[in-house]
Amino acid sequence: MTTSKNVLANDVEIKGSIKFSHDLIIDGKIEGEVSSDGALTVGENALIKGEIKTRAVTLFGKVEGNITVQERCELKSNAVLVGDVTAATLAIEEGATFLGRSQVGKGAAAKAANSGSGGSQKPNPQPFLKTCLENF
Repeated sequence: MTTSKNVLANDVEIKGSIKFSHDLIIDGKIEGEVSSDGALTVGENALIKGEIKTRAVTLFGKVEGNITVQERCELKSNAVLVGDVTAATLAIEEGATFLGRSQVGKGAAAKAANSGSGGSQKPNPQPFLKTCLENF
């Protein structure tokens, strides 16, 4: 089994879906769905606008969309998430911003893994929250 990590640098911008098999670090801008059986790290310079469906996520940057993971979702101190989370485990460090709903526990993660879609409802942040994010 390989432990390689693929990296999308901060000068990369992608519009469209991304699928990967192993671990991936994104530090650029993505507009579209990100899906994998591997783990995703969202770097501090990253902005992802779209659904994330992976095994695990560690978030240092910004995500505008729902996150569905089979295992752990971790929001680091400067992370910004506007969207819902479904995960077996959710960890939120002090200083992180989370605007959305969460379903946490082994049952929620199993249901998400079996549903395949994880729900595609887009978050609808209030206008003042959107303004706050744009000013980050």
